[in-house]
Amino acid sequence: MALPLAPIAVVAAKYGAVALAGYTLARQVQVGHTDQRAEDALDEVHEGVSAHRPRDRDQVNGALRFRRVIRLGTNGPGIEIDASALGRIRMRRL
Repeated sequence: MALPLAPIAVVAAKYGAVALAGYTLARQVQVGHTDQRAEDALDEVHEGVSAHRPRDRDQVNGALRFRRVIRLGTNGPGIEIDASALGRIRMRRL
């Protein structure tokens, strides 16, 4: 009985393409650094979503913070999720 290699070759080609794409992406990622000023600014963001548009500038500033504690059971192990984001959109007439 012959072994059907065509379906195996298709699956291998798909996984190979995904592996090649992952390898290429991993090679392009640069090592970042931690800016303590940015960390401090993100720690000072209030929980929730806020937006502000200064009247003297053509820009909109926004901030978002989401803090939650998730536990497994009443007294079980848990994790704290703290996600913060700051954003600015600036528009100028040319």
